[in-house]
Amino acid sequence: MTSLTLYEHPLNEQVRIYLRLEYLLDQLDEVSGLSAPCHHIQFFRSLFDLLEILEQVQVKADLAKDLDKLKKKLNAWAHVPQVDQQQLQQLLEQLAEHQRAVLQAKRFGQALREDRFLTSIKQRFSIPGGSCSFDLPIFHYWLHQPLVARQNAINGWLATLSPLRHALAFWLQLTRESAQGGHVEVKQGFYQQDADGACLIRIQVNPDLGVYPLVSGHKNRFAIRFMPFDDDREVADNMPVFISVC
Repeated sequence: MTSLTLYEHPLNEQVRIYLRLEYLLDQLDEVSGLSAPCHHIQFFRSLFDLLEILEQVQVKADLAKDLDKLKKKLNAWAHVPQVDQQQLQQLLEQLAEHQRAVLQAKRFGQALREDRFLTSIKQRFSIPGGSCSFDLPIFHYWLHQPLVARQNAINGWLATLSPLRHALAFWLQLTRESAQGGHVEVKQGFYQQDADGACLIRIQVNPDLGVYPLVSGHKNRFAIRFMPFDDDREVADNMPVFISVC
C-alpha cells in the first residue's frame, strides 16, 4: 500500500514561524552527527538560517504565551469525567517544566550570536560558495580539527537551543494531537472548509494521484487547490484526501 504524503500548512504567522524553526532544528539533528565537510557546511547553513529567524522574531516571548494558553486549555479538562486525569496531570507537569526552561533561558540564540567563531563565519555563509577555504580560512582550519573536537563544539552549540527545541516540540505535538478531521472527496481539484479558529491544517494525499496542494486561508476558513505535478496530466474529478484541522 502506498504511503500517504503529509503536507502541513499554518493558518497564522506564529505557527508558520514555529514550523520553520522545527524544520531547521530537524535539519540540524540530521547532520549534526555526520563527519564529512559537506555535512558540516549544511549544519552551519541551517544554524545561521535559524539564527536569522530568532533575530527577527521574539520567539521566546511568543512561545511562553502559547505555552500559557495551552496550560489554560489543559486545566479546563481537569473536571471532565471522560478525561484520563493521570495522563492530564503528566502533561501539565511536562508543560510546567518547559515553561520554567523557557522563562529561565536567555533570548533564544543569544549564546550563538556571542560565539566568536560563529560570528566570524556567519556573513560569508550568506554568499554563494562563500565557505571556500580562501574566503574562510578559519572555517577551513576548523574543518581539519579532530572529529571529537568538532563534535564537541557542535554538541555545545545545540545544547544552547535545548529549551527552544523541547518546548517547541511539546507545543507542536499537542497541537497536532488535537487534530479533527477525516477523509473528504475533492471535486475537480478544489476543496474549502470553515476552520473555526484553527492554527494548522494537515493534508494527506496519495502520491499516485500526481498532485500537490496549494493552500490559502486564515484561522476561520481555508481553501485548497490541488495542482498536477506533471503539466500533461489532468487532475481527477474526484479524489479521496485526508484533511485534519488543529
